[in-house]
Amino acid sequence: IVKKLTGGVRQLLRANGAHIIEGRGTLIGPRTIEVTAKDGSKQRVTAQKAIVIATGSATIQVPGFEFDGKHIIGARDAVSLRRIPKRLLVIGGGVIGLELGMVYQSFGADLTVVELTPSLLPGIDPDCVRIVERTITKRGGKVLKSTRAESQVTTPNGEVIVTVAGPEGTQKIECDTVLVAVGMKPRSRGIGLEEAGVQIDPRGFVVTDERCQTNVPGIYAIGDVSGPPMLAHKASKEGEVCAEVIAGHAAAKDWVTVPGIVFTDPEIATAGLTEAQAKEQGMEVKVGRFPFSVLGRAMSIGEAEGFVKVVTEIKSGRVVGIHIVGPSASDLISEAVLALETVATAEDIALSIHPHPTLGEAMMEAAAHSIGQAIHIQNR
Repeated sequence: IVKKLTGGVRQLLRANGAHIIEGRGTLIGPRTIEVTAKDGSKQRVTAQKAIVIATGSATIQVPGFEFDGKHIIGARDAVSLRRIPKRLLVIGGGVIGLELGMVYQSFGADLTVVELTPSLLPGIDPDCVRIVERTITKRGGKVLKSTRAESQVTTPNGEVIVTVAGPEGTQKIECDTVLVAVGMKPRSRGIGLEEAGVQIDPRGFVVTDERCQTNVPGIYAIGDVSGPPMLAHKASKEGEVCAEVIAGHAAAKDWVTVPGIVFTDPEIATAGLTEAQAKEQGMEVKVGRFPFSVLGRAMSIGEAEGFVKVVTEIKSGRVVGIHIVGPSASDLISEAVLALETVATAEDIALSIHPHPTLGEAMMEAAAHSIGQAIHIQNR
C-alpha cells in the first residue's frame, strides 16, 4: 500500500514536469543545493526562484534505549516487524505510542505503556482519553503514568528487562520488545540552514511567517520542520499555500483549526478547543455530548462505545471545539472542521438534517444537546 501511494506521488510529480533528484541535499547558498547521491557522487542544483525546506521529522531517541531494530525499536521499525512480540513495552503514551501499541495488542501482544506525564495523550480531551485507556486495560494491558523508563538490559536469550520509576517506586518489567515513542524532532540540523542564515527556534523548528517564508528571502519551509502540529494533512495544505505564494498569488496559512486524529481503537478525533482550553481563554461555554451507545447505526455495527462532544460559546452560540471518540471518528471530524472554519453555531449543526441511520447523527445530536434542544437524550 505504501509503495503504491508513494509511487503515485512520484508519477504525479513527473507528469507535472518535476525533475526528481535522489540524495541528501545541503544548502550551500541562498539559491544553491548540493546533492550527495548514495554512491557518494555530488551535484549542485541552482534554484531560479525559491527553495522549499520540507525535510520532515525524525524520532527522538532516549539515552540508554538506542535502537537495534529488533529488541529496542522506533516507529519506523514497528511497522515492519516480522513477528508479533509476546510482551511489548511502549515508552511514551502519545499518539504514535498508543496507535502502534494498540495495533500489536490487537494481534495478541501483552501491552505495557510507560508515560512520563500524569496522563496519556496530553492536550487531548481527557474524557476521550479515558475511553482509550480503559480499552487498553480491559484487554489486559497496563498503563503506568507519571513513570520514567530509566534503563534496560537485554539478556543473552533476547529478553529485555526495563527498569522504571513511578509513584509506586522502582520496578523491573520483562518484555520481548521495547518501542520508544516519545515524540518527533524536526530535521533541520546539518543541512546548511544555519550557514545560510535561516532562523531556527530553540526546539529546532524553522521559523516561518503565515506565507511559509523564512527570514531569508526565497527560502521557504513547510511541514514538520516548520513547527507543530506535526501532521501530514497540515503539511500538505502548507505545501499548497507555499506554491501559491511562490507563484505570486495571494495565499496564507489562515485556517482556524487543524484537526487531530489518533488511530487507536476506538479512534479519537479533535478539532478546536477543549472545554478547559476555552475557559482558559475567558470563554463561557456549554458542552453537549451524545453517546454512540444510543445510536442505531453504532449498535448495528457493534461499535457503540464513545461519544461526540460539542463545545459551544454561550455568548455567540458558535462552536469552538468538537471532540469525538468512537467508530469512524477520523471521518466524522471533517464536519467539525467545516463548522469551525465557517464560524457555525451549534444551532446551525442541529438544524442541518443528518441522514438516518448513520454515525453522523451523533454530531447533530451533540450540537442540539449543547443548546438544550436535544430530542434523543435528556437535556440538562
